[in-house]
Amino acid sequence: MTISRILTIAGSDSGGGAGIQADVRVISALGGHAMTAITSITAQNSLGVHAAVIMDADLVIAQARAVCDDFGVDAIKIGMLGSADIAHAVANFLEQFDDIPIIFDPVMVATSGDMLADEETIAAFGKIMCCSTLVTPNIPEFERLKETINDFSCDILLKGGHGNDAILIDKLLSKNPMQWQDERIDTVHSHGTGCTLSAAIATFMGQGIELHDAIAHARKFVRASLLSAPEIGDGNGPMGIPQEFKL
Repeated sequence: MTISRILTIAGSDSGGGAGIQADVRVISALGGHAMTAITSITAQNSLGVHAAVIMDADLVIAQARAVCDDFGVDAIKIGMLGSADIAHAVANFLEQFDDIPIIFDPVMVATSGDMLADEETIAAFGKIMCCSTLVTPNIPEFERLKETINDFSCDILLKGGHGNDAILIDKLLSKNPMQWQDERIDTVHSHGTGCTLSAAIATFMGQGIELHDAIAHARKFVRASLLSAPEIGDGNGPMGIPQEFKL
C-alpha cells in the first residue's frame, strides 16, 4: 500500500504546538508521510512569539520542489507564509497542481495575539485562494478576507472557535454547504487548533476521503487532541496527539 504524501508549507514553532511541528505530528499520527517547506523560524512558547526570521522565497520553493519532484504529493497544506514574496512564490508553485487537494489556513494572528502576517502578505492571499480547494479562516480572519473571498471558487470552512457561545459551530460555505456543532471544550491549552485541523483535512483528503467527511473526521481529531493536551506552559499550551483515535 502506498502511503499518502502530504506537503505542509508553514512556519516553524519552537514550542512544538503549532506550525510545521504540529503538522508533522498530525500527518504522521493519521498515517501520512509529512514533507515540509519551512517559511519562517520562530522563537515562541505558550506566552507568545519572541522572535522570527522569514526564509527567502526561493528557498521555500526549493524545499517544496525537492520533495514533490522526488516523492510526489497527494495533498498540500499551507499555513503561515511570513511575507508577500513567499505568498506570491507559493501561488506560482501551486499552479502546476490541478488534481490534488490544497488546504489553505490563512494564518494572520497567533493564539497568543501576535501578528503573523502584515497587510502586504494578507493582500497576496488572494493568489493562494485561487489555487485552493478549501480555505479555513477563523472569524477574525474571515472578516479580513470577506471583501475578496467571493471572487474565488474555493470552498470556505468558517471556524467558530473565536466565538463566545457555549456551542461551537463550524460552517462550510460552498455549493454544498454544511455545518457542524459541538459543545465548546473549556481549556487554555488550544495552541495549534487551526494548524491541526487543516493538516488533518489535508491528510484525510490526500488519502482519498471526500471533503465533507474529511472535515468531519478532522474536527473529531482536533477535539480528541484538545482533550489529550499535556497541560504544559503558563499560557496557551500545546494540544496533545490522541494515542487511540478512531473515526
